[in-house]
Amino acid sequence: MSFTYDAVGATRETGFCPPGFHPLHVRTRVGEGEDVFRRAAEAVMTWEMHRAMGVGIDASADRAATGVDVTVTLAGMIKAPCRVVWTVEEYRRTGWAYGTLSGHPECGEEAFVVERTGDGTVWLSVNAFSRPAKWYSRAAGPATRGLQHAYARRCGTVLRRLCGEDT
Repeated sequence: MSFTYDAVGATRETGFCPPGFHPLHVRTRVGEGEDVFRRAAEAVMTWEMHRAMGVGIDASADRAATGVDVTVTLAGMIKAPCRVVWTVEEYRRTGWAYGTLSGHPECGEEAFVVERTGDGTVWLSVNAFSRPAKWYSRAAGPATRGLQHAYARRCGTVLRRLCGEDT
């Protein structure tokens, strides 16, 4: 399967959004310290964060890596095929992005990156650009974007809980 958009890998550049797509940027404080960063990074890289959200994940590998195929299942009905387009594993920054494949209800890319700032604060950033690809996504209009924002916020909430920082 091939990607359904041209700007493959573009979420590496924070804030970039190709013409005709809708941007998304949600940043959530996860906690503080090296242990929280390591736990959050592992949960993101191993699909644990997504599975803890109740999202079905069928991946061709146990860990995110460039080229890994992932099918996300929402509400047990909507199947969204994707492929990991890049990963990063640095001292203070870990994450990955996937791009949509044929059959996905949306067209675009989404990145999930955990960062630890200089003061030790750990953040999850969800950056994406998308546009509807299926009739039902187009018909839902702005509601689809609202659901995408809610999903991104939920990622942060779930990751904070997984890291024992939910208060």
